[in-house]
Amino acid sequence: MTSRRPPGAVRRILLAAVAAAAAPVALDRLVRSRYAADWERTNFAGRTVNLAAGPALATVASGAAALGAGGPAAAGAALVAGLGAGAVGLYDDIVGARPDQKADKGFRGHLAALGEGRVSAGLLKVVGVGAAGLAAAALLSADRPARRGRRALDVALGAGVVAGTANLVNLLDLRPGRALKASALIGAPLLAGPAGGTVAGPLGAAAGLLPADLDERVMLGDCGANAMGALLGTALARRTGPRGRAVLLAGLAALTLASEKVSFTKVIARTAGLRELDELGRRQH
Repeated sequence: MTSRRPPGAVRRILLAAVAAAAAPVALDRLVRSRYAADWERTNFAGRTVNLAAGPALATVASGAAALGAGGPAAAGAALVAGLGAGAVGLYDDIVGARPDQKADKGFRGHLAALGEGRVSAGLLKVVGVGAAGLAAAALLSADRPARRGRRALDVALGAGVVAGTANLVNLLDLRPGRALKASALIGAPLLAGPAGGTVAGPLGAAAGLLPADLDERVMLGDCGANAMGALLGTALARRTGPRGRAVLLAGLAALTLASEKVSFTKVIARTAGLRELDELGRRQH
């Protein structure tokens, strides 16, 4: 007796394959665009990389997530989360690189700038990602019948999960390939569930851009990392109820607070298994 693969699984595989092929094409066009020179940055190793991978990932992954979402509300949530978080991330990538903005890093830096009467690009990004998460969570709630009070709590928790996951992936984008590998670890378990269609395309797009990221030709920047994280957060919020969202949000908040005190890069370097995975496929320096 032969087994037949469910049609939904076939669609997700095809969607991932199309996104994996489309992302490098989008990247190539962006690298050749008139904006390419403005997106050049120096990475941790002193190599010149291009932030074009961010817009390429944000657009392809968001579009693919919407196509695989399986309904208008979920599709709208994916588009709002991915494109919204990506747009404010791109703003921070460009404006945040200015000399007067470089010191405003982390929540402490944003608050310090606010105390001086300035609104940092990073703070605008935080607010923008939060707004995108709130809108995405509100759209997801349309598919969940609930009383008004419970719906409000569900939306608030969902918004926190979307924004928190966007921030977590962004925090990991400090070495080539790290954010994309982490995204694969977060998203892969979701593929078989009801939110699988939402993550199949983004994971495919991530796979398509991973070689260029590992080769240190490009980097995701806030645009790509925030977009990818927001899409994963949307899938997580769609998969869980209020209790699950509360647990996820608590974990995300704990990791965010820890990042203010602890270097994730140093923790990864000291941890067997994580260190090898982090260095897999990367250029040797």
